[in-house]
Amino acid sequence: MNRRPRTAVTLADVAEVAGVSKAAVSGVLNGKPRVAPSTAQRILDAARTLGYHANPTAQQLRSGRTNAIGFVIPELNRPYFGELATHLANQLDAQGQHLVIQRSGGSKEHELAAAQFAQLRRYDAVILSVLGVDPPDLESLGFSIPLILLGEKSMPGAHPQVIMDNEAGAHNAVTHLLTHGATRIVMLGGSHSPDRNDMTRRRTDGYRSAHCDTNHPLNEELIVELTGVGPEAGYHAITTLIDAGTPFDAVFAVTDVVAIGAMRALADAGFTIPGDVQVIGFDDITDGCYTIPRLSSVNPHKERIAQAVLDLIAEPETAPQAVTIPTTLTLRESTQR
Repeated sequence: MNRRPRTAVTLADVAEVAGVSKAAVSGVLNGKPRVAPSTAQRILDAARTLGYHANPTAQQLRSGRTNAIGFVIPELNRPYFGELATHLANQLDAQGQHLVIQRSGGSKEHELAAAQFAQLRRYDAVILSVLGVDPPDLESLGFSIPLILLGEKSMPGAHPQVIMDNEAGAHNAVTHLLTHGATRIVMLGGSHSPDRNDMTRRRTDGYRSAHCDTNHPLNEELIVELTGVGPEAGYHAITTLIDAGTPFDAVFAVTDVVAIGAMRALADAGFTIPGDVQVIGFDDITDGCYTIPRLSSVNPHKERIAQAVLDLIAEPETAPQAVTIPTTLTLRESTQR
């Protein structure tokens, strides 16, 4: 026996069974009933009996919203971004929205391409972690949806930005080391260029100002630039310093991941932490609680960053141009108390 192909149940089907208009059905199913309670119950019963399910695409077209927020990040394998994304996703879930993550690779070309793709997907807003692009590049895209910038590169212009206080965080970390026995502190991932507009230079500024404020001499040779931000970069840099016979008694790493690589190199070379060398990282990632010893770190308060970003998305017209989130120092076992 031939069977008619089953088609999706529509609002009109529910309206016909309930004996009401499509508008009445739409109002009840969208939580805005303008009918008597008995009529609303009849509509709900009809929808349940027929197996009606709302068409999300149609709802999005009618409302002009997708309930999706795009999050464009440099890399997918960096714990900091993974933890920040979790905070964003948890807060969005509570609002009936969801987070969509896209990798940019961190270059100017890839960031622009990712931003253009995100806008084509018609997200309700886009959060962009900026490394390579400049303000004029973003203006050329002509964003018609809220665009919130995230990161340590100063981006004055038409789009709000959430920034962590990199310089103060680095200053506090290095000051702690200098006031707890350290005299020669390696900065892993520092910068010798004053013209750089990024996280590396700002954390280096904090490293420098801590030496100045505590009247400790600064050794330029201990500011070590890195070609990457993974643990292997930290491991290789510390191994090179040890092999060259460069004396040091503390390490301030530009990220926790770099610090973890440095700790492995110190252990392989027979140094004790914090007895021979103290170590502090930056980002306060969860993995730092499980290293041996547990890693001291600058806490950027990722949950506060996430909340600040979502607040800017909720009120784009009245949003300030930049929100700076203060950092605090989390002391664990890799430093002297």
